[in-house]
Amino acid sequence: MKIKTLLIDDEALARSLVQNFIKNDPDFEVIGEAENGFEAIKLINELKPDLIFLDIQMPKLTGLELLELLPQPPLVVFSTAYDQYAIEAFEKNAIDYLLKPFSKDRFLKALEKVKEKIASKVDPAEEIKPLLNSSFLSDKQLDRVVIKDGHKIEVIPFEDITYLETYGDYVWIHTQKGKFLKQKTMKEFENMLPATFLRVHRSFLVNGSFIQKLELYEKNTYQLLLKNGVKIGVSKSGYKELKETLGW
Repeated sequence: MKIKTLLIDDEALARSLVQNFIKNDPDFEVIGEAENGFEAIKLINELKPDLIFLDIQMPKLTGLELLELLPQPPLVVFSTAYDQYAIEAFEKNAIDYLLKPFSKDRFLKALEKVKEKIASKVDPAEEIKPLLNSSFLSDKQLDRVVIKDGHKIEVIPFEDITYLETYGDYVWIHTQKGKFLKQKTMKEFENMLPATFLRVHRSFLVNGSFIQKLELYEKNTYQLLLKNGVKIGVSKSGYKELKETLGW
């Protein structure tokens, strides 16, 4: 059976180049193209490709943000114009990549690697997990978080988040519009969010710009009152961080 392949790149010329290189290998069949992340998610769900060639630097959704939204991703070959620092992250996590501009020989080597992965029955989800959890994603993260809410995709700017709350292996992201669930640890959010977000409790990470005041709740126990009326408990270490950061 042919390896069903989807091309995802916002540049038509780049997709055309891959089409031209891949057509001579009878083991692969290009079943579709997408020029942005939203279109790609729709096609991946509909066409169920075995493999995607994925550009990282795309508008609307980056390639890494797209992968975060896929519960069962296909095999991935990244294409990127990132610098050497980023390439080291790919190499460290055993992800194949094509550094733009790439030659036909380098492309054909990527195809051979794909065949090896399929023959060894590699789990794509397990393969990309180290990359998505690495500091690379945090360092290159935009000032937003992307959530899949049912059939909708929500792009939430950091500045719209009021606070975050742990929920098992997930985190509730509270905003002025409502709350959204994201499969990510609080520690990962701490690494990716700006310093305006304060860890006031092991279960809560609060956007400092939404804090109205700190209240005494019981003897030696405090709680935060947010501008939207929400009250959040503050731990001893959280109280210390508030005093040090905000000068209270």
